[in-house]
Amino acid sequence: MEEIKTSHLGEKEEETKGIKIQKLEKAQIIVTISSIILGTILHFLYKWTGENFIIASFSAVNESIWEHLKLVFYPMLLFGIVEYFFIKDITNNYIEAKSIGIFSSICFIIITFFTYTGIIGTNFLFLDILIFILSIMLGEYISYKFMKRPKESNKITKILASSIMIFLLLCFIVCTYITPEVNLFRDPIIGTYGIIKD
Repeated sequence: MEEIKTSHLGEKEEETKGIKIQKLEKAQIIVTISSIILGTILHFLYKWTGENFIIASFSAVNESIWEHLKLVFYPMLLFGIVEYFFIKDITNNYIEAKSIGIFSSICFIIITFFTYTGIIGTNFLFLDILIFILSIMLGEYISYKFMKRPKESNKITKILASSIMIFLLLCFIVCTYITPEVNLFRDPIIGTYGIIKD
């Protein structure tokens, strides 16, 4: 009798685990698609709003790699915050997982763009778009894998992960208006840095 009860408990646990994984997978797919859509919108938002000074802080103001990193960072951060309230009870390491995912996406764009343009000598729009889409998919997949791991999160890792995200957020805002004149921030089309001043 005891064995039957244990067996039923085991089956219930497996079933519950399966439901949680399905919910997590569904949430990650929704977040991935939403981030790609919002990132695409942010590419054009600055122009659409008549080059609004405030909008510039979170949308692309030129064609530099740095400005295109915003199209990944802000959507993934925003939807990551929203997603937290829906799946926080069925995941592990959420803050750390999302931070690693976002950071991975940013690194993927920088590495792949400079690698392929360094080899070919120029960039192609369709490859840039593909890199953008793949970066978000990769970042969310990495997040998903970390959320499925056993609980490894603690107060220190949460603070560290949050601090990195806040630091990146400040960098994106500050560098929009005070832009370093290095290749990462250079618009390859017109050769300028940051917001074009009339």
